[in-house]
Amino acid sequence: MARAVARLSAELAEYRPTLPDRAVAEDELAALAGQARVAQLSPVLLDMDALRTSLLLLVAALGSVSALAKPLDAVRREVEDLTPTG
Repeated sequence: MARAVARLSAELAEYRPTLPDRAVAEDELAALAGQARVAQLSPVLLDMDALRTSLLLLVAALGSVSALAKPLDAVRREVEDLTPTG
């Protein structure tokens, strides 16, 4: 997850057009980066609700930006792999 989050963070930083929810996206990427560090140490300590919430806010903030679709999808896949459904 750390790589996917870092890639999206880098691509967001390079994306110059105004995004009304850029600050939200940056905050959630920081939260996900922190969770990625936790996942590397001990996946059982992950806050699944926080992961899902961060993903939801990221999609809301960036989902309409086609230039960020691939890195956003990579983050989504990583979060979904870590969070069981049901």
